[in-house]
This record gives sequence, structure tokens and C-alpha cells, in this order.
Amino acid sequence: MNAAKVVEDLKQRFPNEPEYIQAVSQVLPTIVTWVDDKGNVQTNMGYRIQHNNAIGPYKGGLRYHKSVNLGILKFLAFEQTFKNSLTTLPMGGAKGGSDFSPRGKSDAEVMRFCQAFMNELYRVIGPDEDVPAGDIGVGGREVGYLFGQYKKLTHQFQGVLTGKGLSFGGSLIRPEATGYGCVYFLTSMLATRGIDLKGKKVLISGSGNVAQYATEKCIQLGAIPLTLSDSDGYIYDPDGIDEAKLAYVKELKNVERGRIKEYAEEYPNAVYHAGERPWHEKADIALPCATQNEINGEQAQALIDNGVIAVAEGANMPSLPEAIKIFQDAKILYAPGKASNAGGVSVSGLEMSQNSERLSWTAKEVDDYLKRIMNDIHENCVKYGTQADGYINYVKGANVAGFMKVANAMMAQGIV
Repeated sequence: MNAAKVVEDLKQRFPNEPEYIQAVSQVLPTIVTWVDDKGNVQTNMGYRIQHNNAIGPYKGGLRYHKSVNLGILKFLAFEQTFKNSLTTLPMGGAKGGSDFSPRGKSDAEVMRFCQAFMNELYRVIGPDEDVPAGDIGVGGREVGYLFGQYKKLTHQFQGVLTGKGLSFGGSLIRPEATGYGCVYFLTSMLATRGIDLKGKKVLISGSGNVAQYATEKCIQLGAIPLTLSDSDGYIYDPDGIDEAKLAYVKELKNVERGRIKEYAEEYPNAVYHAGERPWHEKADIALPCATQNEINGEQAQALIDNGVIAVAEGANMPSLPEAIKIFQDAKILYAPGKASNAGGVSVSGLEMSQNSERLSWTAKEVDDYLKRIMNDIHENCVKYGTQADGYINYVKGANVAGFMKVANAMMAQGIV
């Protein structure tokens, strides 16, 4: 029995319950079925939220994680609209994904799931309609499988996904972009107070692309990263994470698909804290680069008490509202994700441009664009967020700057 027949039967049985019919209608088409390595049919929920396309095609990542649901994706799509607006590039806001988790799955299982997911997604995306990218659980491997299935279904080679491999339309600096961009924004914030990043001790959460490349850029600029984490816990390295140690983490996480606790086994001076987050350690700067809602009020106060002077979000909304209030009441430098983690989607926009031109830019060209975009975002935040006492409210600045561009575009196109 297909989904349409199920809905029709329910309408007959429950004619006075339109809300129930609406809910069922939204859920049935989102079920993704795929076959695991044992030949068993598995089912997951799949979604794509297209929030606003006033300034350009819908644009936002796909997330594969057990926590994914409609509510999370709606808030991420809403946030993405204004983040994309801040980049100054012509991109609307969207988000999507599934409660499927690649963790523990074979390459063949991940491939079959991506193909099943694209069997539905391809109907609502396109280079001038909606351009997804990667996010948590969706890296280069997954984007490659998704793109291959899109091409098979449409017989077209288009810039319909970003984060692609370099051999088929990807952009240099894309894997690095969110982490690099976060640190570029951080340095601009520090400069407003005449502070240099060099020599500063940094707490970083996460150990995926964002955290890895935020760590890399911190090292390059002379800072001392002390922590990394995953969903099982975090490591604290009192000696600091250097280039060699970071190379080990990249191999561990990107190739071996291992857990961060193995770092402490490789480097005995490091301490692994199971089931915890790194926000009680003493440092100068915090870069939450893992996931949403990872810093609560108590942890925020611990950061302040331990001397943190700046927090720049590399993840999407990692700080709870009470944490943000504590940061702002303490007058530390605090950058919300819609501003400081916009580097990834910025380079995704640059990848779209390269695809349209059928050109590939050099790493330096892309990195220079990224630096300019992050600087422009910072300037807009300062413009709209500077208070009478001189404190820069980056939350207000980012919200007003992002909203104004979207609102003005919507008004110019007519109210419908």
C-alpha cells in the first residue's frame, strides 16, 4: 500500500481530525528504506527543510545522526537563513538529514543508505533551487555517494551538492573552511581589544572537520590547543596539541573512525575524561565545535571563573541561552555560530560559483575570499551590535545584519 492510499484511507476513517491527517501526511513520505550487509531491510526518517530563498537558492547541510528530528532541522534551517545572509553571498537557508548514523556502518551500508536518501531528495534540489552540503555525519564520502546517485537519476552533472571531492567539482579549502573561518573571526574579535592570539591556551570541543581545522589554524597562529572531544568524552593535553598530534587525530577520526580516548593511549601525558565536556579546564579561549546545546549555564560560569576571555562558536548554537547571558553579562568576547561558523557555507557558496564557471580556484584564492568574507561579517556585527558603553554585542549585530538583508529582499519581491 503506498503513502497516498494510506492517507486517503485515514481521511475516510477520521474525517474530523485534520491535524492528525496532516501529521501522517508529513511523516509517511519521509521514511527511507535501505538494505544492510546482512540483507535486512532497515528504515530511517529523512527530511529536507527549505526555509527561505529570498536572496538565493536554498542552501544548507545534511546531517546523519541519531538525534536528527524535524524540530532540530527546523531550528537549523532558520539559523542557516540568517547565517547565509551574513556571508554576503546569494544563498537562502535550508537544512536536512536523517536519524541514520554512519557510525559502525560499513562503506557499503553507508553507500546504500545515501543512494536511498537521494532517491527522494533529488526531486526537490538543483543548482538554482536547493544545494545541500555536508554536516555532522556527512563528509566527503557521503557527499560523493549522494552526488553519484543524483547523477544516475537525472543524467546531469551539476553543482547540486557542495563539499564534493576535488576530482568532480569540489573546492580547495572546503574541508578547512568552518574551522579556519571560526579562528579568523576570533582574531578579528580579539583585535578590537588589542589582543593577539599567539600564546593563548584554547579549549576546543569536537574532533571532526570543524574542530580539526580550528585546531590547525590555532597552531599556525601560535595558540596552544589543549582539548578535543567526541560524544564519549574529551582529552586534555597539558603539553598542547601540536601539528604531529593533530595529524594523529586526523588519521584516527577520518581514516580509522576511532574514538578520541585513543589519543590518551598514544600520548600518556594527556588525560581522558569519559562522559564529560572540556568546559571546566583553565584556558584563555573556548571554541565549541561539536554540536548544539553543549554549553549550559554552569559550564559557562566555569569558563568565566577559569579566565576565558573569548568564546567563538564553531558549531551551530552550541551555547544555551543561559550560557550566552553569562558570557554577555561578564562582557567577554562572544561570537554566535551564525557569525563565527559561517566560513563553511561561505566556501560552499564559492564552490557553487566555481561550478557555474566550470573553473577551479587555487587554495590561496579561496582562502583569501574566506578571510575577506569573515572580516565583512565581523564588520557588520560591529556596525549593528556596538552598544553605548562600547561593548560589542555580536549576537545582536549578527541577528540584525542577517535579518535586514533577508527582510529587505522579501519586501522588494512583494509580500505574498
